[in-house]
Amino acid sequence: MELGAITNPDAVQYGKPLEGVRILALEQMQALPYATQLLARLGADVVKVESVKGGDLGRGSQPGITDPDGRFVGATYLRNNLDKKSICVDLKAPEGKQLILDLAPKFDIVAENFKGGALSRMGLGYDDIAAVHPGVIYLSVSGFGNTVETPYDGWPAYAAVAEAMSGIYDYKLEPGRPPAVSPVGALGDIGTALFGTIGILAALRHRDRTGLGQYIDVAMFDAMVSMTDLVTNFWSLGLRPAPGQGLAMVLDGFEASNGWFIIQVGREHEFERLANLVGKPEWLTDERLSTRAGWREHMDDILRPGVKAWAADKTNIEACKALADAGVAAGPCLTAQQVIDDPHVAARNMLMEIPRPEGGDPVLTPGNPIKMSRVSEGPDVRMPWLGEHTNEVLAAELGLDDARIEQLRTDGVIA
Repeated sequence: MELGAITNPDAVQYGKPLEGVRILALEQMQALPYATQLLARLGADVVKVESVKGGDLGRGSQPGITDPDGRFVGATYLRNNLDKKSICVDLKAPEGKQLILDLAPKFDIVAENFKGGALSRMGLGYDDIAAVHPGVIYLSVSGFGNTVETPYDGWPAYAAVAEAMSGIYDYKLEPGRPPAVSPVGALGDIGTALFGTIGILAALRHRDRTGLGQYIDVAMFDAMVSMTDLVTNFWSLGLRPAPGQGLAMVLDGFEASNGWFIIQVGREHEFERLANLVGKPEWLTDERLSTRAGWREHMDDILRPGVKAWAADKTNIEACKALADAGVAAGPCLTAQQVIDDPHVAARNMLMEIPRPEGGDPVLTPGNPIKMSRVSEGPDVRMPWLGEHTNEVLAAELGLDDARIEQLRTDGVIA
């Protein structure tokens, strides 16, 4: 999907559901920016506050592109900041702090994802903002939260830290191998962002009913404990597989002629379908495979070779199509190029093409997975360059004239 395109123009007449909602986001990296991008795509007006010293740390992630002023813009930033405005303010400078306190009452929501307690120490925590804006909805996203004492207070946290602490790395540990870190990308960030988004939407609805704002506290560790629920749930139910053992089911990868695909079979009628499809009806009378535990125990010596032989003359897509037709859940392990070329991805507008300032092939970022019949998809606006809207926002929101803005810039308070 091209940047700026609208794929369902008939819905434009209805507007976006969050039009009129304004968010001041003191954010960086992904755990909050992903959430505010979702909200911006739904119509919220998001002003992103960045550091005067290089901006959002995500701008420095690899790989990246070069902006029109020759500054590097990294992949993490590119993926998470469509449809926003950028201002640069030094939050540690007294005048910078005052700018935020002056801006806050102009917004419905103030959101931040600094280390737990950091903004309170700067005088920009919930109590500080609520003192000047009693109805504010204030979202904090951090590694370990801000509302209770925790042994991890002050620990820095990225996605992989929260993922590791959830227990899922140990649960999936292979014998004799170190844990596989971030096996599905920044789940710890995106999962946390989704809970933050839900919190904001719920707080807006609560404000509609009561007229009151409130504080929302989302911890990345909490989010991952919730998303990896099987770890503690299974443990409490007595299921404690040895490292590398896996669950008592078929949940494995298999080889086809051009790559890998996965099969998930957890019930006996599904196993019967699988056995018949791959030409192994004898599996159904083999005592070794009479239980789900037997499927797991004999994966490598019976099941995997049998499925591999059946799939040897098929592509992974062809194998999965045959399995799906037989009522067996399966999916191909697509390469990046296959995802880009996939007809489903194209039809669902799940890749956004961002033009490079220097020209060449566009940068691809994820589209919006939320499809609504009376909300237009697009138009999205490119991510902002560093401090692109500082002058505009300070003039429009606070009435600062050009001379005052330039003095603040000269003093290093803004950029």
